[in-house]
Amino acid sequence: MQILFLLFAALAVVAAFNVILQRNPLYSAIGLIVTLCALAGLFLTLSAQFIAAIQIIVYAGAIMVLFVFVIMLLNVRAEEAKADHLKYLKLLAGPLFLALLAEVFLAVRFIDDPPPVLPSGTNVDAAQIPGTVESVGNAMFSSYVLPFEAVSVLILMAMVGALLLARRERDEKPVEVSKQ
Repeated sequence: MQILFLLFAALAVVAAFNVILQRNPLYSAIGLIVTLCALAGLFLTLSAQFIAAIQIIVYAGAIMVLFVFVIMLLNVRAEEAKADHLKYLKLLAGPLFLALLAEVFLAVRFIDDPPPVLPSGTNVDAAQIPGTVESVGNAMFSSYVLPFEAVSVLILMAMVGALLLARRERDEKPVEVSKQ
């Protein structure tokens, strides 16, 4: 099971780098879909089947369809021809990558306890087992109700912003007058 976890983790990291390094936004979106599917595989190896299914249905499905729709609607390829104005950010990429790598190594070094395994026949409330529908529902609508609603408002704002950007771009195109 650990080998499968490490394979999914490596796939997620490689696909995440692909998202960052691609110049074409459509290829970046495809890389993000692969990253989200690899994360669902990680959730499966951690016995969180419900969260894995939601990861595939909501993020790799619905949200990524929305991203691809916005990419196609805004015709982002026209933006690729413009000059890169943020060249100084390339200088920060190396040190930030090394900091991230150090953080990952420290996290792996200090993880020494395997997750607890419940003996068979143990009576445990399903709401206490992480990754089940009951535990996710209890957490989402009790402890995390404010962040849950904030994310829904953020997604709504992103959709409205995409529509406004598409409308503004369409209104800026000059109207051709035919001579007769």
